[in-house]
Amino acid sequence: MILAGDIGGTKTVLALFAETEPIGAVPLQETRYPSSEYDSLEAVIEEFLAETGADPSCACFGVAGPVYRQTSQITNLPWKIDARSIRERFAIDRVTLVNDLESIATAVPHLDSQDLYTLNVGEHVPLGNIAVVAPGTGLGTAFLVWTGEGYKALASEGGHTSFSPRTARQVELLNYLQSRYHHVSFERICSGKHLPNIYDFLLDSGAYEEPNWLTTELTQAQDKTPIIAKAALADKAQICTATLDLFIATLGTAISNMAITILPHGGIYLGGGIPPRILERLKQPDFLEAVAHRGRFRELSLKWPVHVILTPRTALYGAALSALNLVRDRGS
Repeated sequence: MILAGDIGGTKTVLALFAETEPIGAVPLQETRYPSSEYDSLEAVIEEFLAETGADPSCACFGVAGPVYRQTSQITNLPWKIDARSIRERFAIDRVTLVNDLESIATAVPHLDSQDLYTLNVGEHVPLGNIAVVAPGTGLGTAFLVWTGEGYKALASEGGHTSFSPRTARQVELLNYLQSRYHHVSFERICSGKHLPNIYDFLLDSGAYEEPNWLTTELTQAQDKTPIIAKAALADKAQICTATLDLFIATLGTAISNMAITILPHGGIYLGGGIPPRILERLKQPDFLEAVAHRGRFRELSLKWPVHVILTPRTALYGAALSALNLVRDRGS
């Protein structure tokens, strides 16, 4: 039996899979936990194993943070995770940690057409490099390269590259955020946790008014992002619409920067929780224009296929695939 985990700043999802191909399979057991209500991943695992009575032989956890020597500090959560500690505490034969975007990337070559919405068909090149960008609680990135035997997923922390404005308004946004942060990365703007930074900038600029109903909702909310996004998609408040517009433009630039670096002729895949929720907005032409805003490389950029990943279990499937490889390695 395989234990797979998708460990994020907002939620932690643990699931059990049989030792067979996990993509598309319904987990034997799956439970979602609010991450902030636990002081460690071990506490979540302990509760899950007690509830299920499971005795997994291998485990893989896709974690929202860089993995170094099988340890990780979660970027948006005060958790320090150690694979060896988990293995010893729960007597699991093999335990591995991978970056959560590496988990998503691992699953990408196995996804079917029903798991995706294609924004740009482009000109797909078989065995070409693949880019994965996932705005969720944070902004994650990863990529895949063909090794001759299969695709190899490689982790990245591209969401923490420096924000590079390309319009006068974005320059103003950068200046505004530099008063808040020592370093302004793309994640400080195009992620669920930090989308309110754009809203605050627009409000403080004096260019937009905040309706009374919106003031009330935002004051009462623990998380402002869903309220802002919902109002923007419904076009209920100009400041929210402008916030999402600036989010879309910045996300397009972040994707464009990564794409021109790795040349994803195999496609660009958008993961994370945000793209499916704002899919109707991503269908508008300005998003792909932002992705292709590359000057002399515009025509090349337009050839790259762009897909939105729709299945919410992608990271979980990727972790299960990595755990299954541990099982196969053990048996070889």
